[in-house]
Amino acid sequence: MSRLDAFSEGWSFRSSTPTFERGQEIAAFVTGRENGTQIARIGDTVLRLDTADEGDEDLLDTRVRLRVEDFDTDDHTGRATVLERLGESSF
Repeated sequence: MSRLDAFSEGWSFRSSTPTFERGQEIAAFVTGRENGTQIARIGDTVLRLDTADEGDEDLLDTRVRLRVEDFDTDDHTGRATVLERLGESSF
């Protein structure tokens, strides 16, 4: 094994369009709204959010725990339910 191979062993590249499985739970930031629906962007992947509580109407710039309900691997879009608020952003 060369030094370069030893140095780079275990490295991998992240995709700009990650995919998710139905039922998978992830943490993400709410990044905006589209047509009245809050969205979370993870790279170029977009998840439209369903909120369980009426008090969660404005989650912009908030980190939340999500459960993926539906996901289209061709379009890299999906729908997720907000499970809990994890915290505010620092900016």
